[in-house]
Amino acid sequence: MFFGGLLLRCALFADCAAAPLSSPLDLIPHWNSSVVQPLQVPADEARRYADLLASVWAERGLGLQPPQYVVLVDRSAIVQALLLYWKPAQGPALLIGAALVSTGRAGRFDYFETPLGVFAHTLENPDFRAEGTYNENGIRGYGVQGMRVFDFGWQTAARGWGNGHASAMRLQMHATDPDVLEPLLGQARSKGCIRIPASVNRLLDHFGVLDADYERALAQGQALWMLAPDREPTPWSGRYLVVVQTEHLARPAWAATRPDK
Repeated sequence: MFFGGLLLRCALFADCAAAPLSSPLDLIPHWNSSVVQPLQVPADEARRYADLLASVWAERGLGLQPPQYVVLVDRSAIVQALLLYWKPAQGPALLIGAALVSTGRAGRFDYFETPLGVFAHTLENPDFRAEGTYNENGIRGYGVQGMRVFDFGWQTAARGWGNGHASAMRLQMHATDPDVLEPLLGQARSKGCIRIPASVNRLLDHFGVLDADYERALAQGQALWMLAPDREPTPWSGRYLVVVQTEHLARPAWAATRPDK
């Protein structure tokens, strides 16, 4: 465990000194000002994804839940996007913001398809922070030092090699190498995890967007080393990652900010 790099967060995250959120939708301007290259999702597309989220929510029997933020990821190879929604207890979810991601790429050994479904962010699989070290290929797989690694535990996923049978993989959502891999977001290139921009990582971390269970543990007196000391958690933190795959026939213009390679 370490705290290196956390004291630099305010220098890296422009909204650190901003006023606390007074409404769930107050996160929208924070997203637009802090996230590098935010996606501009048209209103009709945002509604379609909200309807899809509601459908998956019902299929999984989640029923009525407290109002909360939900991260939705479209793993479609021609979309590769994360959409953050505010989901009230009743009524349609509202889009906060969107950004490009990378999900699992088939066709290589030890690469999985990112699994579809609803995944809870709980303390059964505690998060940790990137050490910022380089691997043998000169890549910082989790990004620079201090980036939060959101851990969703062992999940069953289809192998991207061999017979494609399902087996276990560790599902995580994390930043990636800012020089080599972050410029390639928008393409399915990961080993099964969800790679997100560092700026999105910082926002989710700073505002505790998926930290409902962590906040409950803190209130009960539990010490959680992985939480940054300068965080400003919202009163509406959520706990769910939802992964879907849409059937777009062509890459949507709003998700086409980077060329395919």
